[in-house]
Amino acid sequence: MCRRFFSCAFVVLSVSIACLGQYVTPTTTLAAQTSNNTSAANNFPTQTNGNLGANNVSKVDIHSLLYPGATTKIYAHLLLWFGGSNHMNVGYNSDDASQVHNQIVDMISRGIDGVIIDWYGPGNSIDDATQLVMAEAEKHPGFTFAIMIDQGAIEWDSCSGCNPQQALIEQLQYIERTYFPSPAYMTIQGQPVVTNFNIDLSFSVDWNAANAALSSHPAFLFQNNNGFAHTLSDGSYSWVMPTTTDYGMSYLNSFYQTGMAYPGEQTIGATYKGFNDTLASWGSDRIMPQQCGQTWLQTFTEINDLYNSGKQLPYLQLVTWNDYEEATEIESGIDDCVSVSASVSGNSLNWKLGGSESAVDHLTIYISADGENLMKLTEMQPGTTSLNLCSYPIPSGNYQLFVQAVGKPTLANRITAAISYSPSCDVAGNGSATVSLTASPASQTILAGQSGRFTITASTQSGAFASPISLTCANLPSILSCSFSPASVTPGSGSVNSTLTITAASAGANLQQRSTRGWIFTGWIMPFGIVGLAFVSPFRRRHITRILVVLVAVGGGLILTSCGGSPAAHANSTAPTYSIKVMGTSGSTQLSSTVAVTVP
Repeated sequence: MCRRFFSCAFVVLSVSIACLGQYVTPTTTLAAQTSNNTSAANNFPTQTNGNLGANNVSKVDIHSLLYPGATTKIYAHLLLWFGGSNHMNVGYNSDDASQVHNQIVDMISRGIDGVIIDWYGPGNSIDDATQLVMAEAEKHPGFTFAIMIDQGAIEWDSCSGCNPQQALIEQLQYIERTYFPSPAYMTIQGQPVVTNFNIDLSFSVDWNAANAALSSHPAFLFQNNNGFAHTLSDGSYSWVMPTTTDYGMSYLNSFYQTGMAYPGEQTIGATYKGFNDTLASWGSDRIMPQQCGQTWLQTFTEINDLYNSGKQLPYLQLVTWNDYEEATEIESGIDDCVSVSASVSGNSLNWKLGGSESAVDHLTIYISADGENLMKLTEMQPGTTSLNLCSYPIPSGNYQLFVQAVGKPTLANRITAAISYSPSCDVAGNGSATVSLTASPASQTILAGQSGRFTITASTQSGAFASPISLTCANLPSILSCSFSPASVTPGSGSVNSTLTITAASAGANLQQRSTRGWIFTGWIMPFGIVGLAFVSPFRRRHITRILVVLVAVGGGLILTSCGGSPAAHANSTAPTYSIKVMGTSGSTQLSSTVAVTVP
C-alpha cells in the first residue's frame, strides 16, 4: 500500500513537472541576464571616476538612439595600449587576439559599424594590436576600421633623426602599405580614410607635401569647426569637451551647424557618456558628470534636433570605446542608476522602477519553472506598471517570475529577484475575461458562382482572453460554402479579425439539381403509375386515374421547370435569403453571430 502511494505520488509529480516544462521553453538563463555580457574583463571593478564595473548591459542597437530613418555609420574610438606598464590595468591586454575578437563581437552586438584606432606609429605593441583588429575585422563583412594618427606617433615613434614632416610622411606611407589594401579598411567614395589627433596643435607640417608622397591620396578628416576649412580637408570630426559647463552641447551644436555649411565634406558627430581624468597619471581633474546616463542620451538628442531622414548625419564617432583612464569608456556599459522591484498580487504582476524611465528602453518579463532557466513571457514599454498573468495560458504549478529593465543602448540592465507565482486563472488562462463575436457587414447579396466577404471580429470586453477561438459556420444550405482566414483567432486584451468568405454555387449546378428532380418524377414515377393501372380493379382504376391526371400535370410542370420553364415564372420569383450562424468555440466558451446571405 505504501509502495503504491509513493508510486502514484511520483507519477503525479512527474506529470506536474512535465506540464511546467511543456509551457516554459527556456530561451535564456538567469546567469546570462545578470553576468558580464561585454568585452570588459570579468574582474574589472566599478571605479571612482564613474567607470561601471563588468556588467550586464543593453545590446539594443545604438542606431535606435538616432532620428527615424537614420543611415548614419557608427564608429567606436578604440585604444590599444592596455596591458603595458605605462597605462591603467583594466584586466586585459590589447594585443591579445582573443580580446580583440571579443571586442569586435561586442561592438557588432550593439550595432557598431566599425572602429577608429588611436595609432602611435609602426613597430610597437599598439601597431601589433592594430593588425589584429584588421585581421578580425576582415572576418566580419561590413565591419570596417580606420587609422587616427595620434600626435604621440610623431613625437615618440618617429623615424630615427626624422623631423615631424618626415615622420608624418613615413607613417602615412606605412599605413598605405600595411592597412589600405585591407578589404575592411574604411573608405569614403573609394578613398581610404585617415584622421589625426592634435598633430596641427603640436607640430607645423605640410599636409599637401605629405599627400603628394602617397599614391592613394586618402580622404583626410581633421578636428573641430576649423577642420572643415583645413587644407586637403574631406571633413571634420567632433570630440568631447570636458571643460565646458553645458556638457559640450553648445560646442556640438556649433560643430554641426558649421558642417552643414560645408555640404561637400563629411561631418563626423560625437556622442559620449562624460569625462573624468582623476585616475589618469596625466589627469588635471577635468570632470564632466555622466548624470546617470543622461549625458550620453543628450549627445544623441543634439544630433536628432538638427538632422533627419532628409538631412542625414553621415558618420558618428563614439568617444570612446575603452578610454578607462579618462572615463569615457562604454565597453563596460554606462550606469543608468535604475533599479526595479516587483511583486505578485493574485494574478497580477506589479513592478516599480527607481531612477529615470528615460534611461529604460523596455521591460522584459521572464517566467521560469526552476529559477535558473528563463522563458521570455512578453515585453512591456516604460510607463506600464503591471501585467495580467491570466492573459497567458500558464498551467497550474509553481513558477518564478522576473522583471528586467533593459536600458537604452549600452546602458546597464537591471533585473529583479525571483517572484513566486502560482496561477489561479481558469483552465484556458482567461480569468474573468469576457469576449464577443461580431460580423460586418450584417448582410450581403451573392450572385450564383460568386463569393462575398465578411469581417468577423472577436473583441475582449474585460480582462484578457488568451485561448484560441475556432470559427465555423452553422445553418449553411447546400448551395453555400464558407471558409475563414484565419480559422482561429486569439483576441488577448484587445480585438482580432478573421475574414469569412461565403461562396454561392454556380447557376448551372442549381439548374441541374432541379432538372434531376423533374426527370426522376416523369421518367420513373409516372411510367410505373400508368403501368400499375393494368393491375387494379375497374372501380379503383377510376380513382387512381384521377390521381394520375394530377400527377401528370405536376410532372409536366417539373419538366417545364427543368427545361427552363416560363420567363414570367422566373420574373415573379423571390430570391431566397439564408441566415448563416457564425460560431466561435474555445473550450466551454461558445460565441455566435449571424449574417444574412441573399442568392438571386
